[in-house]
Amino acid sequence: MEFNIEEYQPVIDELMTTFTDYGLSAIGAIIILILGWWVANWAKGRIIRSTGKSERIDDTIGSFAASIVRYGILAFTLLAVLSQFGVETTSFVAVLGALGLAIGLALQGTLGHVASGVMLMMFRPFKIGDFIEAAGEAGTVKAITLFTTEMATGDNVSIILPNGTVWGSAIKNYSANDTRRVQVIAGIGYGDDINQAMSVLEGILAADDRCLKDPAPTIAVGELGDSSVNIIVRVWTKSVDFWGVTFDLNKAIKEQFDANNIDIPYPQQVLHIEKDQ
Repeated sequence: MEFNIEEYQPVIDELMTTFTDYGLSAIGAIIILILGWWVANWAKGRIIRSTGKSERIDDTIGSFAASIVRYGILAFTLLAVLSQFGVETTSFVAVLGALGLAIGLALQGTLGHVASGVMLMMFRPFKIGDFIEAAGEAGTVKAITLFTTEMATGDNVSIILPNGTVWGSAIKNYSANDTRRVQVIAGIGYGDDINQAMSVLEGILAADDRCLKDPAPTIAVGELGDSSVNIIVRVWTKSVDFWGVTFDLNKAIKEQFDANNIDIPYPQQVLHIEKDQ
């Protein structure tokens, strides 16, 4: 059977036309998608770097704005890709709006995270770099995006919380104020001199320049415990020195109590045994 190419020429021409039209459109769509993705990431990084250099713009606002810009560019990229295939973007936007309403009703929780993110930006209970406790998690805030708040724990474990969870919970910001109060309990034996112990504690606080004089420290008998007289030591320090003062204060109390023969008693019980007559 002899193959006659002229019989299949119309089919070949149709295939070539289809490939030319849609093939080039597909290539163009891929190029637009790659460029759009690159521009979105570039714009996000640019905004973060620019706001980071400015002293008037908080890093938190820069991170949030960069996230919004990135998603906005990606949305326009999607429209441009669809237009490459001949989709009428005007009518598509209207359809997309109606679809967005339906999706919004179905994804109220997700949109709630976006709204919560906006509330976090408006009221600013914390900023990037603050150490906070929210939704049962504690860590340093690394980023606030459109949907989530990213934190890192003290041992550098990443925690990602939905904005709705953060906004809907009690937020403790340990970095909000310049100063914090350190409290340590020093227990002494019932046979020790309370005034001597309190004098030793005063000397420890006076020797540490990180312990602020205003407000004045508080040293008082807080409790007559089962095995010890518990003396409360409260002193104010800068927030950045909180843990250093806490650790060093405990160490100094042990060393100075030993040097002054002040007992730090172990828990103990007195047992009375009655013999039968």
